[in-house]
Amino acid sequence: MLLNRTRFVTLFAAGMLVSALAQAHPKLVSSTPAEGSEGAVPGKIELHFSENLVTQFSGAKLVMTAMPGMEHSPMAVKAAVSGGGDPKTMIITPASPLTAGTYKIDWRAVSSDTHPITGSVTFKVK
Repeated sequence: MLLNRTRFVTLFAAGMLVSALAQAHPKLVSSTPAEGSEGAVPGKIELHFSENLVTQFSGAKLVMTAMPGMEHSPMAVKAAVSGGGDPKTMIITPASPLTAGTYKIDWRAVSSDTHPITGSVTFKVK
């Protein structure tokens, strides 16, 4: 009986640890504009994560990857990056309105575990 109880406690503790580790890193839950979307010029871009962000270590870079009728190398777009009213949200505000073309946001998110997670979101402006 004691062996079964010990085994249960050990398995339960291991399961809790794995569960905690699996949730230890922020994940991108959604973005506005959404990945792969095509639409009007956004005034701001919002990235929503699964965990609260440490804003001083999190950030993003906005790049124009293609412009209609022109082939060119990716071009950085001046934008301010800030936290939102929700600590799980990152807001990217372009310094000037975006022109028609394809854009990519390369983001870096850091939560309380201080392990950086990176990713990207691509969208088109008509």
